[in-house]
Amino acid sequence: MFISIDGGDGVGKSTQVALLCQWLEQAGHSVVRCRDPGTTALGEAVRELLLNHHDLHVCRRAEMLLYMAARAQLAEELIRPALQQGKIVVSDRYLLANVVYQGYGGGLDVEALWRVGELATDGLMPDLTMLLDMPAEAALARIARTHDRMEQQGLEFHCRVREGFLKEAARQPDKIVVIDAARPPEAVQADIRATVQARVGRKR
Repeated sequence: MFISIDGGDGVGKSTQVALLCQWLEQAGHSVVRCRDPGTTALGEAVRELLLNHHDLHVCRRAEMLLYMAARAQLAEELIRPALQQGKIVVSDRYLLANVVYQGYGGGLDVEALWRVGELATDGLMPDLTMLLDMPAEAALARIARTHDRMEQQGLEFHCRVREGFLKEAARQPDKIVVIDAARPPEAVQADIRATVQARVGRKR
């Protein structure tokens, strides 16, 4: 089973991914955790380039393609082999984020982004995406460290991103489950676990 956890910056994705993986492992599952972009050598290099080089101008189309390249490597090198071995893969972000940030946020064509994403991943998509949702202003206020290049895009951009996430969730209710992230982490995790448990049972 392939699970992704997504949402705007500051909603608590990394915390929830860690808690979910711990719970799945305690239940006896073999779990592979990854982040997109990242995890592979290429993915981490792209991540560093896109998020931490504030002086580097990257147009939206180039930005999108760099994210796609990192994801292509992640799918080929890590996710597909893990799934073939019967493991559960939990990813911190995946294609949905690329579609929303560069599409709804950055103005690129949303349908074209889905098509490029399908090509980049050879059609490998999550069985389930859990969208952690909360108002953009409140989410950004949670980020205590220096904001990375994407986090510095401004509140209006992040409001468009949130709207895009919710629009895509409405379009794909069988694949994307919206979870209220403006609550204590344990309450968010309880909803995540209940959702995953229901899906795992259905797949069996």
